[in-house]
Amino acid sequence: MDIAFLITAFATLFVIIDPIGLTPIFVALTTGMSPQQRRQVALRCCLIAVGILLAFGLFGEALLGFVGIGMPAFRISGGVLLFITALDMLFERRQSRREDQAEEEPVDDPSVFPMAIPLIAGPGSIATIILLTGDQDWMGFVAVTLVMISVIICAFCLFLFAGVIERGLGKTGVNIVTRLLGMLLAALSVQFILDGLRDFGIGLI
Repeated sequence: MDIAFLITAFATLFVIIDPIGLTPIFVALTTGMSPQQRRQVALRCCLIAVGILLAFGLFGEALLGFVGIGMPAFRISGGVLLFITALDMLFERRQSRREDQAEEEPVDDPSVFPMAIPLIAGPGSIATIILLTGDQDWMGFVAVTLVMISVIICAFCLFLFAGVIERGLGKTGVNIVTRLLGMLLAALSVQFILDGLRDFGIGLI
């Protein structure tokens, strides 16, 4: 296995998954949680993301083709789901729901959606893992899988510092960052949709 290829694979997945950029989003989505709850969410979302990317690495386009789903449609659906999350962040609907809940009720768990899907294991990372594992022998597949896991471990380690980041920002800072990230997520979701439409051959001005 070419070391240069593995370095390129790591850099590509790191840029696509963007653990550094996901950390403040993780802070915003887990505001009000205890450190233990945050650790559980971080571990859960990372394990789920590894499982999803591993499945797509194994079966790839065959899995999507079997159920009649193309990557353009996957990009569009991921963009729509991400846009809904952006609206929740912009209008503080998620935090309002938490405050209205009784203490004995469980706190909203963002580990599956939107953290694992589509923020970590989204259209970009899924398409990338399919591309990187294509035409690889079993040793190459294992190497790419280990690279993918190492990137997600980086994200997990950064998520563990979410409490420190939140304390540094304070309540007002978290609210400001949450709104700004909501706007960025909305723009990112629209970009996913536009990319999907472009892949369908629909040219937009």
